[in-house]
Amino acid sequence: MLAAVVLLSLVSLSCAAVHSLKYFYTSTSGISDFPEFIGVGQVDNIEISYYDSTSKEAVPRQKWMTLDHNYWWTETQVAMGYERAFKIDMNILKDRLNQTHGVHVLQKMYGCWWDDESGAIGGSEQFGYDGEDFMVLEMHNMKWIASVPQAHFTTNKWNRMEDTLLYRKDYFHNICVNWLNKYLHYGDSTLRRTVRPSVSLVQKRPYVVRHATGFYPEQVVMTWRTDGEEIEDDVDVDETLPNEDGTFQKKTELK
Repeated sequence: MLAAVVLLSLVSLSCAAVHSLKYFYTSTSGISDFPEFIGVGQVDNIEISYYDSTSKEAVPRQKWMTLDHNYWWTETQVAMGYERAFKIDMNILKDRLNQTHGVHVLQKMYGCWWDDESGAIGGSEQFGYDGEDFMVLEMHNMKWIASVPQAHFTTNKWNRMEDTLLYRKDYFHNICVNWLNKYLHYGDSTLRRTVRPSVSLVQKRPYVVRHATGFYPEQVVMTWRTDGEEIEDDVDVDETLPNEDGTFQKKTELK
């Protein structure tokens, strides 16, 4: 039975029309030999920029992001501003929660997406603290929602800042999408390419493992079939992971 499944397993690649620009900021406290602040930018889940509080310099992560000096000088100043703001926010949170010792982590993720077929656009923004969701910006009503009771003070305060909320709405629907399209143009030959995966099969009793790697974009569908019928039971599919060269890999197991 397994031999038949192996021969008829199928891996298919599909190129999605939805593109995204996302930023991830991480501020830490109480961790030695680790930057107190890290900022990463991604386009279509490909890292394009990096900054940390040790180097104090924003740098490109892709060759097609090697833009002029003024661009990266500005990116560095913006990142340094976030670094200062996050340090203040971290101290406020620790004081509010009476946390005088230990390791603490404050994270922010935000960005926008654009469907180049339908033209639909959207965005997201959320905070996490010490490994848990803290608060999220509800995009339909542009209102901050607390994920934990400790966040209510901040959400109540921020929801009264109408000018800031209006700016965030304009950012997600205009500014962010415009930058996303610029980056898609810069990296057109890379971001809009389609690369078929290299597929290997390993039998690890009692499992059969199928591994696909080197594909782009990341949207890949892996299925097990026998006699033309898809097998759904006893199948585990791992998340898609990035490779160092900007491609992706994925693994599925048949028990």
